[in-house]
This record gives sequence, structure tokens and C-alpha cells, in this order.
Amino acid sequence: MTISESSPRGEPAIRIIAMPSDTNPTGDIFGGWLMSMMDMAGGSTAYQRARGRVATVAVESIEFHRPVRVGDEVSCYTEVIRVGRSSMAVRVDVWVRPGRGGDLVKVTQGVLTFVAIDDDGHPRPVDAPLDASSSRWP
Repeated sequence: MTISESSPRGEPAIRIIAMPSDTNPTGDIFGGWLMSMMDMAGGSTAYQRARGRVATVAVESIEFHRPVRVGDEVSCYTEVIRVGRSSMAVRVDVWVRPGRGGDLVKVTQGVLTFVAIDDDGHPRPVDAPLDASSSRWP
């Protein structure tokens, strides 16, 4: 994966506008805020793939390529890249459309690992059939 990609890969999972409350003292968006958006986007994709609850268990990598500024439209694109018995790795790429307009630019990429869990928080097989009491989105 390289920064020279010309368009997003994967499925769009989150789109949000970076706000002034998300900045550091120099006016750039906090890396931690961006990481939380990546976790939410990856978690949503993992939840759908596991058909139920998941928990983030590891961040394999995150690379920040460019700063994000207030007013930028931040979009997270995700793709499940590896599935084990109870875990899965999700690639999350973050693209930005500058608030003043312009082309999409890839600013961050990472891989997060999620584990499928049951209602008691114990790992369960990703592909296990769910019973009626399992947590599900409508």
C-alpha cells in the first residue's frame, strides 16, 4: 500500500467534518481523534462481518501521511483483509477532501484487529450462527 494511490479502496464507513474542537495547539486535527474515527469505521465493518459484537484488540499499524485541518471532509474506507477463528484484521484508509474544495487526498492508513465476542464478552467464532439473544443492529 502506498501513498500514491489515486482513489480510495474498500467500502466507505464514516464521513465527518473535522471541527475546531478536534485540534491541537497548532490548529491541526489531533491524531488521536483521527485514530478514534478509524476505530469506529473498522469496528462497524468488523461488526457487520462478524454479525454481532466485536472488540478492538490491537492496532497493527497506523501511518500518518499529511495533516488534517478544520473544515476538511474526513472519509474512512475499510476492507476486511484477514479473518481467523474469532478475529479479523480490517484495513482503514483515511481520505480527506479539503474544506475549501479540491481532490481527495489520502492522509492516514492503518490495520486494526477486532475479536468477535458474545454477550458476556468472551471470544466467539466469527462465522458462528447467532442466537436470538445476540446483540445485533437493526
